[in-house]
Amino acid sequence: MKKKDDISLADKKAWENYIKDPKDVFDKELINKKKSLKRLKRFKFDLHGYTLDDANKKINEIIKQCSRDGFNEILLITGKGLHSDTDNNAYVSRTFSKLKYSVPEYLQTNKELLEKIDSIAPADLSNGGEGAIIIRLKN
Repeated sequence: MKKKDDISLADKKAWENYIKDPKDVFDKELINKKKSLKRLKRFKFDLHGYTLDDANKKINEIIKQCSRDGFNEILLITGKGLHSDTDNNAYVSRTFSKLKYSVPEYLQTNKELLEKIDSIAPADLSNGGEGAIIIRLKN
C-alpha cells in the first residue's frame, strides 16, 4: 500500500471521526475482562458412601437447588468403583451398580432434570478424571 502524500481535509475529518468510534474494531482485552468477571460458579459434591438410591435422591436435590441458586456447573465425585464389593454379588450388575455408571444413566432418563441440564461429561484429570462427572446447567 502506498502512503498518500497529500491528505485532504475530508480524509482527516473522516479519520478523526473513525478514531472516536471505531465500530468495526474488535477489542480482545475487553472480551477477556468480561470473561473473567463472569466467573464459573461451580458446586462440588462427593457421593462416596451413597447407595444408588440415596445418590439418585441427592443428585435430584442438588441439581434443582443449584439451578435455583444460579450455579453453572456441578462437579459430582462418584469414585471409580474400585472398592465396591458388588463383583461378589450375582444379583447385582457389575456396571450399573457403581455410581460411576449409574449416575449418568439416571440423569439421561430423568426428564425433569434433563430440562435443567445443558451437558453431562466425564471430568478431566485435574477434576477427578474417571471418578467424577461434570454437569453443566442451563442458564
